[in-house]
Amino acid sequence: MSNYDFDSTYEYARKLDQQDELASFRNEFYMKEGSIYLDGNSLGLLSKRAEKAVLDILDSWKQLGINGWTEGAYPWFYVSEKLGEMSAPLVGAAPEEVIVSGSTTTNLHQAVATFYAPEGQKTKILADELTFPSDIYALQSQIQLKGLNPDEHLVRVKSRDGRMLAEEDIIAAMTEEIALIVLPSILYRSGQILDMKLLTEEAHKRGILIGFDCCHSIGSIPHHFNKWDVDFAVWCNYKHLNGGPGGVASLYINKKHFDRTPGMTGWFGSRKDKQFDMEHSFTKANDASAYQMGTPHLLSVAPLIGSLEIFAEAGIHRIREKSLRITRYMMNLISHELKGMGFIMGNPDDDNRRGGHIFLEHAEAARICKALKANGVVPDFRAPNGIRLAPVALYNTYEEVWKTVQIIKTIMSEEQYKQFENVREVVA
Repeated sequence: MSNYDFDSTYEYARKLDQQDELASFRNEFYMKEGSIYLDGNSLGLLSKRAEKAVLDILDSWKQLGINGWTEGAYPWFYVSEKLGEMSAPLVGAAPEEVIVSGSTTTNLHQAVATFYAPEGQKTKILADELTFPSDIYALQSQIQLKGLNPDEHLVRVKSRDGRMLAEEDIIAAMTEEIALIVLPSILYRSGQILDMKLLTEEAHKRGILIGFDCCHSIGSIPHHFNKWDVDFAVWCNYKHLNGGPGGVASLYINKKHFDRTPGMTGWFGSRKDKQFDMEHSFTKANDASAYQMGTPHLLSVAPLIGSLEIFAEAGIHRIREKSLRITRYMMNLISHELKGMGFIMGNPDDDNRRGGHIFLEHAEAARICKALKANGVVPDFRAPNGIRLAPVALYNTYEEVWKTVQIIKTIMSEEQYKQFENVREVVA
């Protein structure tokens, strides 16, 4: 439990905002008037710097044409590497170990195609039953491409309560049959942080390679990939990093694996000085940029330029400190104000185990989310009965959290949710 003070009054929320070291960063973002946005763990808001970066890239296209590949403020030929360098401090990596490229799922395919080498009795991939479905699809596909049956060769660690995973259960599943482990850094529903350091140590003791899907942790918590000796990681950049809808994703490759040839090769993985020789023999780059395949999507990459500048100024440790404090504040308010209304707190209580969002479970969750939207609050519904609320450190306020809990209280006491059908929208 945290030692943060708690007071349920509106005045206290305002006081916390006045003490907030990150308060000025809210002005960097476009906030819709009359709306409280608590869905930054699904899609972060647009910042003015991200917008400017897109306009700058457009202008370089306008002014330079094809010369934009090597000229201008951000020469396109090197922008993926530049953004990898800017991202590296967020994950505790060397600049050359991170590349901005592809999507989370294509990067996972790339990593698994590279590191999954079934041989002898080591033929299985270890994952978990709570992970995001796209990861499972990718793992099943990669197993099939090796001529194996996913039903037999994909092991999924079970959850004891349907919300969280126990590290001891994961470690117990690291048998001599496991060739590769792929786990989430933070569980996307409950927001539980897995102990990446411990799991990596235990995997390596058994001669197993391990990687993490960090979509829900990047930009929310500090990481120390090099110190932990993680083999690889993938993540998207459009959630806490505010890189824009469908924005280009990222990939971390531990430098000890730079001698490997990527499982899936393409011309942008070439050594820069060789790429335009147009040879039919692949000369791979000597760092994480070797894991690129196609030409970078410049207009989708651009927002990340501005966004990462903000993160460099704010600092991931200050972001984490506020995130812990504001999520704790929200949990305390929920416990204080919403007693007896059928809500279950489905996220970890322990600060060391909790990511950047709150997970509330309720039998009427889908219609409560619709009622919240009708009242100007943007939440996130997760089937079958989950409400995710993410008070993001860079742009949400304690006052917004206070107002949100009061709105939920009104929705429940006045039964406003009954106006809506208890089914999810097409996009939840």
